[in-house]
Amino acid sequence: MPDAAARLAAWAADDTADVDYLVVGGGVVGLAVGRQLAARQGRSTLVVEKNRRFGMETSSRNSEVIHGGIYYPRNSLRTRLCIEGKRLLYAYCAQRRIPHRRVGKWVVAQNDEQAEHLHALARHCADLGVPAHLISRSRAAADEPSVRAHVALASPTTGIVDSHALMAALCQDLTDCGADYAPGAEAVALCRADRGSTGGGAGGYRALIATGDAATPFMAVRAAVVVNAAGLWADRIAHMLVPRDHPWRTLYRLHFAKGRYYMYTGGSVGARVAVRRLVYPVPDRHITSLGTHLTIDMAGAIRFGPDIEWIASNSDYATDGGPPIEQVAAAVAEYLPSIRASDLAPGYAGIRPKLQPPGGAFRDFVVREESSAGFPGFVNLIGIESPGLTSALAIARMVDRLLH
Repeated sequence: MPDAAARLAAWAADDTADVDYLVVGGGVVGLAVGRQLAARQGRSTLVVEKNRRFGMETSSRNSEVIHGGIYYPRNSLRTRLCIEGKRLLYAYCAQRRIPHRRVGKWVVAQNDEQAEHLHALARHCADLGVPAHLISRSRAAADEPSVRAHVALASPTTGIVDSHALMAALCQDLTDCGADYAPGAEAVALCRADRGSTGGGAGGYRALIATGDAATPFMAVRAAVVVNAAGLWADRIAHMLVPRDHPWRTLYRLHFAKGRYYMYTGGSVGARVAVRRLVYPVPDRHITSLGTHLTIDMAGAIRFGPDIEWIASNSDYATDGGPPIEQVAAAVAEYLPSIRASDLAPGYAGIRPKLQPPGGAFRDFVVREESSAGFPGFVNLIGIESPGLTSALAIARMVDRLLH
């Protein structure tokens, strides 16, 4: 929308809605942040979501796994927020009666080289204090006869959750606390407000929101604080504030990795595939992908994925054009030998917002209040991919602390 910035600049100040906190993005992270900020007494919170319902992008197109926190570097935000978020999420699901199950996970090695990786991963888990233990080939064969493993690393605190029920609960919580949630409302322009216009001398921010309503197609919002939780669009929201030569244009540039999921057509427990836990191959060295793994949903259905394809668009959810189904089956058959191409059917696709480019080294979550960059009260949440669902409540707490 090329004239959005000009429209916002010309918007009359007396026709602008004022809020304390504006959260851009109604995925699981944005809803968790909105819920956290809505609990602050005497403050107003607005969560805007461009889609007609919450969580229609990354938050609902994933494996719905509660991750154990076993993969990422010790001092990374991904590790810290995943471990804290896992604890908070299990407690929240129990409190709000959100369907979830602590099913556990195996990461399986197929040769000595991969086994060495699992031994190093086991040491990493011990260093972190995350429950994990190695399982021998004979023990693995006895516990999961359908699974082939030279050696396996068990993560007993890994689980699954109904992500839609989780987001519904978060949304209900934030509105119960008096916050406003606006679906179908897209932030199309953003700028600094005049200093002092929101009180406290910081100036705050002005946002132009496209509503999709014919009678009132736009509204302007002035907020003391803006939290950028826009997921696949988070870099574009951040870039609205800065000129074309600003470092954020490079530092906060997202790359998009599409992952397709494939459904096991034999039912919940097939004649040749019966598993009791999630099964993952050994990940690549940059942890760009956790491999085409086996997960189980809350209904007991088995699915495999995601694969990985780097794409230019952040809205390409097409499931065609991927690898041949025989290739997918061959990847799965490395740890599930009985699988056949005829057992698989295309399911759905998700897109991960990655800060590292194809072949690039690990990049951590960005959870940053940007005063040091000249934008006080603006919080960037960028590159929040896996384990973002697990980390959501911990990210919300971190944002709360950054704004104290």
